[in-house]
Amino acid sequence: MEHNLQTGLASMETLVVILLFLAFLLYPLAAALTSLRLKAWPLHRYFLWSLGVFCIAAVFTGPLADIAHDDFTGHMWTHLLLGMLAPLLLLLAMPMTLLLRSLPISAARKVTSILKSQLFHLLSNPITAWILNTGGLYMLYMTDLYELMHRSLIAYALIHLHVFLAGYLFTASILYIDVTSHRLGYLFRSIVLIVSLAAHKILSKLIYAYPPDGVPREQAEAGGMIMYYGGDFIDLVIIVIFCWQWYKATAPRKSEMAEKI
Repeated sequence: MEHNLQTGLASMETLVVILLFLAFLLYPLAAALTSLRLKAWPLHRYFLWSLGVFCIAAVFTGPLADIAHDDFTGHMWTHLLLGMLAPLLLLLAMPMTLLLRSLPISAARKVTSILKSQLFHLLSNPITAWILNTGGLYMLYMTDLYELMHRSLIAYALIHLHVFLAGYLFTASILYIDVTSHRLGYLFRSIVLIVSLAAHKILSKLIYAYPPDGVPREQAEAGGMIMYYGGDFIDLVIIVIFCWQWYKATAPRKSEMAEKI
């Protein structure tokens, strides 16, 4: 059974690497082609996309991925990469904007209609995104899901997929960087962000004090600290971007200031 699981993991990791390689190639290709007829795609977004793809790849292949299978501290590093850093980097690369630039008008309209749907409105609401993101982590570490993840290939794949998608969805619901059809106020989003930060810290302390099933105490303590302090760094970047957006949206324009003077 252990052999079958390892074989399945190797096959899944190969598939993920292939998909990431395609994403790594298609993004700059689409950016270059659309830049021929539209405004040039900023170079820094190529770098952000590449770095985000690399973060995901490090979760599934390489030395960190090998460590994460047997060591909770390694797993926690992959959690930060897959659920926090990679979503932020990919969001900053604005893939949805690039997609709409690349599609024919009819196809772009269909994508836009999906973004305007009630279901997408519900999913992109910061509260829904927070529940899916943080609530999923509580279920992973406070139940037997973490242990199940290392015994079931399906659970392993679904949990990792959820961690990434929920992390991306939450980050996008707080930072309106890419295309979005529903915009909520800064005060509301700031409250949800603060609650999310608090819940994340509480979870890291719970992991420190009450190790997940099958995790040695020393690894749980180290993993809890990685989650606490490592998450702080990424959260700080999100806060800075959010506050800068809020400042730009509310700061008086130069023309308005000139009229007052």
